[in-house]
Amino acid sequence: MRFLLLTPLAVGLIASLICAASAAPSRFVQDRFAIGFWVPPPPEETTLKRYREIADANFTLVIGGFGVDAAKQLEVCRRCGLKAIVRAEGPVEKWPDTDACWGYMMVDEPGAGAFPDLAKRADEIRRKHPGRFGYINLLPNYASPGMLGTPDYDTHVAEFVKQVRPEVLSMDHYPLMRPEGDSRQSYLDNLATMRKYSLASRVPFWNFFYSMPFNDRLDPTEAQMRWQIYATLAYGGKGVLYFCYWTPGKGAGGTGEFPKGGAIITAEGRKTRHYDEARRMNAELKAMGPTLMQLTSTAVVRVKPDTDAASALKGTALKSIAAVPGDPPADYLIGAFRHADGRRAVLINNYSHMFTAWPTVEFDADPKDVLEVDKATGKLVPAVDDSPEMKGFQVSLGAGDGRLFILP
Repeated sequence: MRFLLLTPLAVGLIASLICAASAAPSRFVQDRFAIGFWVPPPPEETTLKRYREIADANFTLVIGGFGVDAAKQLEVCRRCGLKAIVRAEGPVEKWPDTDACWGYMMVDEPGAGAFPDLAKRADEIRRKHPGRFGYINLLPNYASPGMLGTPDYDTHVAEFVKQVRPEVLSMDHYPLMRPEGDSRQSYLDNLATMRKYSLASRVPFWNFFYSMPFNDRLDPTEAQMRWQIYATLAYGGKGVLYFCYWTPGKGAGGTGEFPKGGAIITAEGRKTRHYDEARRMNAELKAMGPTLMQLTSTAVVRVKPDTDAASALKGTALKSIAAVPGDPPADYLIGAFRHADGRRAVLINNYSHMFTAWPTVEFDADPKDVLEVDKATGKLVPAVDDSPEMKGFQVSLGAGDGRLFILP
């Protein structure tokens, strides 16, 4: 047996590192897929009935604020099996802290000039509430340099990660999806930036998408909301956040900016059609969530009608993907992943939010060895050819929808 002899200097260095590690506050670690929203029920509606309504729509996370009492919100969330990020007041050490608490809302869309102070405040939360975090939501990439406080968006996110050392990256981006205008590529660019710094810093990223009409954004269809969600999944997101749950009226902390209303719940407390849409989509996310949390993004590929699919798909688990003759031209978003157990995964998203897609897919493994994450149960089931009478292996996709496959 050989013994390693350590000098007194080395012993002292190791001891100091051990002490520093033990003194460092434990950081928040996300343990489930986050399905949340902006604008909770108003203070007078912080009731078990209202929060059971949230849970029944298969949300997993409530973000507080808007005058809602933090302690009361945490209690109703606890009783309904929900997690919460609350906005608390007063000395940090006196903020409410229960098993339902993931963290504390700090600020929405700060400029880079605020990062040093936010870093100090986030560190104070870690010290005084170990395992919790200070939640900060970033601007989108269409914000001006004056708003960002940096020359460009990449620098903005890089400085945020460097200075604040966040436990979660989060942003909001609301792509234009109108007949005369489509800004979805900018949405993908924003997701790409989040993915880049999420992988580099090894923290999850979330993003807000829109689920109601405002300004020049039309009231989204379920397919348009699905597209926003599944694009996030393709880039490796670990959380999606609806804008908004409760319609922001003047009495709910709003400014009268949303005269149409039309969020998941109206300003008067009635369910809109978006409630059942969200419940359907969220049920799928909850079922897929345990698998999604095990995936690390390795590549994202857009296959357009003029793309050489075989070349673009190198490094993914697909060898080819093509539209069936007579169908709309091929347009797909492909997310490639590595599972924690070493297997590979691929998410296929129908880029069109107007038409269904029925592509012929060639995996780089025998189809008999390919599994799919069942969106009803979350279980891994054998992948099934949706058109066995046709040549090849067909995958049917609703407008804006996506499917997740696991390969050896």
